[in-house]
Amino acid sequence: MVITSDLTVSPVVFYSEYSMQLNASRIKVLQAQDDLVNSMKEAAAKELLNVSHHHHILNITHHDHAYKHLLKELIVQSLLRLKEPAVLLRCRKDDAHLVESALESAKEEYAAKANVHPPDIIVDHKIYANEKVCLFSSGGVVLASIDGKIVCENTLDARLDVAFRKKLPEVLTYFHVFILCILLFL
Repeated sequence: MVITSDLTVSPVVFYSEYSMQLNASRIKVLQAQDDLVNSMKEAAAKELLNVSHHHHILNITHHDHAYKHLLKELIVQSLLRLKEPAVLLRCRKDDAHLVESALESAKEEYAAKANVHPPDIIVDHKIYANEKVCLFSSGGVVLASIDGKIVCENTLDARLDVAFRKKLPEVLTYFHVFILCILLFL
């Protein structure tokens, strides 16, 4: 801070320091926002892991049925987006038996909704042949055209990312209201 001979602070210096402090506090708020959103997303991702892994740990028939139904719906939704007569399907190794058991009903539902013949679905068993390869950890499916040019990633992780991108403005609005409430009651 520059002090003139009459012990007053130069307005330029005062506003410059004020601006620097204001920017520093804005950066802190943005960092806090980012940390909050990331922690919310991590918590949601852990819950998604529970959805897809729970049936393997406890081997609950009802949960198997619910997750199998979810996988079937994800397959149908992907088929409706791709609109291809033949597709390649990838999934986690843990989900392969549920996916295989849901394929016929998914094909029939897609054919009825799209008013087309049931598509050929080839389950790609190579994708999980190498245990170190982990495309997605929370489950779901990835469907692609046979030539691989069109891909529909319908994994639980991808859906979580989309949900957070779409809802981010709303989440940030709640964050601003939360900060304002804290400041008002200090």
